[in-house]
Amino acid sequence: MASALLQLLLLRGGPRRFLAGAGRGALCSQQRRDNKRWVRAYLEQQRQLEPPRRRSEKPNWDYHAEVQAFSHRLHENFSLDLLKTAFVNTCYIKSEEAKRQKAGLDKVGVCLNLKDNRELSKQGAAFSRSYLTQCFEDAYPKLPPEGVRALVDFLTSLELVSYVAQNLSLQDLTLCADFPVPPNVLQQTSFAVIGALLQSSGSQKSGIFIRDFFIPQLIGKDLFEMWKLINPMGLLMEELAKRNLSAPEPRLTRQSGATTALPLYFVGLYCDKKLIAEGPGETVFDAEEAAARVALRKLYGYTENRRPWDYSKPKWDQGAEKAISSS
Repeated sequence: MASALLQLLLLRGGPRRFLAGAGRGALCSQQRRDNKRWVRAYLEQQRQLEPPRRRSEKPNWDYHAEVQAFSHRLHENFSLDLLKTAFVNTCYIKSEEAKRQKAGLDKVGVCLNLKDNRELSKQGAAFSRSYLTQCFEDAYPKLPPEGVRALVDFLTSLELVSYVAQNLSLQDLTLCADFPVPPNVLQQTSFAVIGALLQSSGSQKSGIFIRDFFIPQLIGKDLFEMWKLINPMGLLMEELAKRNLSAPEPRLTRQSGATTALPLYFVGLYCDKKLIAEGPGETVFDAEEAAARVALRKLYGYTENRRPWDYSKPKWDQGAEKAISSS
């Protein structure tokens, strides 16, 4: 019986039909996979072409829950009311009041019962500068006040603070009239968050927050990228005079390609017949200034091979709090 059925299938071309159907199924599945890839790429392209929208304009948004999640994500104990105040900017209050006035509300209905973050931002900025100044004075005792001030200015600058704020996703929680949030508003909000943490958890927790998020931005930065010197040789002579050392003597130690379009010179600085620094440059003057910068880095203890930053428990003597209270 089985052999008869097999012969019948062979006579009618059953296997060929079966194989043909399998081939068509594989082709259809391959086309479906290709269509899925094409649709995914198209949707991603359309998403990139869309104008940026606030996170609050997208579905599944709960502002109260997001503020709480921000606090837990950073492992900090914020006062929820202070943290919400830190995200409220003056431009947002003015824009909302203008919308209410345009809608025809009376004076009582126009006013928002919100407090802006200006006071918190001032406290956070003052504490940040005081804490960073104390950190650099302790870590680099040979660095002059001008150099410490340059490092503090760099870490509290508009560009760097707004960059840190973007990486902490502050722009999603910041209440601002404009979107994307401008850098100056991000900077003010960042300092306001530090001010809220200062009032919520104290100076030690706030100092650790600044240390963890701001000081690592010094990695890969040269001292004189942040501290702009006009006359490094003159400063070097002053520093050597303070240490009762003779003035440096520049000498050309090496050169290459002097008659080509890309010359290279090496100038060494000698003090009491000892080589204290050597620097390269396209001209002898540039090499002399580079050598002076190398010597200054050695004097100040801010060399490229310096010890890593000490991330142990900070020693806090309430100096920054006194500076804030007096201001």
